[in-house]
Amino acid sequence: MPEQKTLKRAHADKRAGKSSSTQAGEFVKEQVDKVRAGKHGVRSAKQAIAIGLSEARRAGVAVKSPKKGAASESTRKKAATDNAAGQHRSTTKKSTESTAKRSRAATNALKREASAGASRTALSKQTKTAAAKRPAASRSAAAKKAAATKGAAGRSAAAKKAAQTRASRTHH
Repeated sequence: MPEQKTLKRAHADKRAGKSSSTQAGEFVKEQVDKVRAGKHGVRSAKQAIAIGLSEARRAGVAVKSPKKGAASESTRKKAATDNAAGQHRSTTKKSTESTAKRSRAATNALKREASAGASRTALSKQTKTAAAKRPAASRSAAAKKAAATKGAAGRSAAAKKAAQTRASRTHH
């Protein structure tokens, strides 16, 4: 179950007109933080992202299911189930015994996993491989859109930060 502050941040993103993937990013961030805090583990960065996306879908964020061929049939089915669960607020109280039992079992299984999957290097590696799979035109368009929506002050701050990073890397 996502924390209230995560839900609030996601709702704020929606009100601000941000994309569904940005809204879902709040849930992914929460999962990464949970793994880093030792609340549970993951086998890979991909798993942390998958858990975050699942929670986002169940919370009502309109994250699309993966395309056919992009993910396994079971993954696509799970995404569809999560989306359906997030679309309606149940008014009738269903039995929580089996769901509580399943939730506890899943949490205990995750606690036995390692926490290295949410490390800075693991996330960096995952980001780079995911970006490499996208065509250059798509990456370029995303960068142009980011620059356009950032605003003058944001671009200036980003440029200063980039210069600082370059400077720090040349000294070492």
